[in-house]
Amino acid sequence: MDKALDGLRILDLTQYEAGTSCTELLAWLGADVIKLEPPNGGDQGRWRLSETPGLDSHYFIALNANKRSITLNLKHARGRAIFLELIKEVDVLAENFSLGTLETLELGYEYLRRTNPRLIYLTVKGFGTYGPYSKYKSFDPIAQAMGGAISVTGYSGMAPVRPAITVGDTGTGIHAACAVLAAYIQRERTGQGQKVEVSMQDAVMNFARVAMVPTYLTGKPAQRHGNRYWHSISADLFKCAPGGDNDYVFILCASDEMWEALFEVIERPELGGDERFATVAARKANFDALAEIITAWTSRHTKHEAMRMLAERGVPCGAVLATDELLTDPHLREREMVVTLEHPARGTVTIPGCPVKLERSSVPISRAPLLGEHNQEVYRDLLGLGADELAHLARESVI
Repeated sequence: MDKALDGLRILDLTQYEAGTSCTELLAWLGADVIKLEPPNGGDQGRWRLSETPGLDSHYFIALNANKRSITLNLKHARGRAIFLELIKEVDVLAENFSLGTLETLELGYEYLRRTNPRLIYLTVKGFGTYGPYSKYKSFDPIAQAMGGAISVTGYSGMAPVRPAITVGDTGTGIHAACAVLAAYIQRERTGQGQKVEVSMQDAVMNFARVAMVPTYLTGKPAQRHGNRYWHSISADLFKCAPGGDNDYVFILCASDEMWEALFEVIERPELGGDERFATVAARKANFDALAEIITAWTSRHTKHEAMRMLAERGVPCGAVLATDELLTDPHLREREMVVTLEHPARGTVTIPGCPVKLERSSVPISRAPLLGEHNQEVYRDLLGLGADELAHLARESVI
């Protein structure tokens, strides 16, 4: 069967993560994503985050699977002319440059829509293209700070903590992918393209809306509760054997039945009748004592043993998997959420795969491209440029 997004062609000018995670997801769904990079080094994520000069970084490889790469110098007059020809051949342009970058080159949306009225122009910015903060630069931690994520992470009485996962970057990319698909569906009805804008601050705030519920109720800032919940559901992280940095299991019981099952698994069924733990309110008031009892049991088992015993009895729980464990986890491997590929410069690389599973149009994961790897085939197939012309463009530093 055809890939879900067969026929959708994206010219990808994004760099680092917020934009590249969007275009990677669309590539995983079958879009033809052509990553356009400067000839002198390419996407900054290729080299700035590499531990070895000259080798594409693992960061880049993980964020650019299933794409093709071409090079083009947009500061060169011939490069800009070629770019405008490419715009006629694509459905989507994606960029996350600083505000005004493409406009300065006369390649912003108002220019490009004249060349291709069907173009969907995705712009990803830290704070959007309008508003008091729109000219401010942003990276993931800044978006997490400004979107509310940092303020609710950590423990009461201590400084807030930055969540280590990049919800400001990749989280924005997922929002952007959804927006592009919505614009694409609408264009199929109307024939008209449009500008699509996603702000990193906006995306993080969207993730934070449930954490904001205490503010809706009290009008005050939501407090930090560490691994415990602010509401009536009891949950926490419990230490497991042998006691290493990541030897923990997270347990969350949302009903009396779940608590009864947990008490049976830890061989303390009598706790169900203990007035300290018999009701939601009682468990909340006496959770420190309850946590001590649970920890006495979890500390005798590894996190995987504890998870298996609890999960098999219907208790929601999860072992804390370290990043190296994620890459070898048998469940993730079977689901192809972790894949191993051969890279021409790095050799064997293991990266996260596609989190979206389409039963009838699965797309195999392919490695990230080398810089300019697809110059010949893209420029030949889309613009009809021959080998001699491409060689001339290379000599002129256009590609």
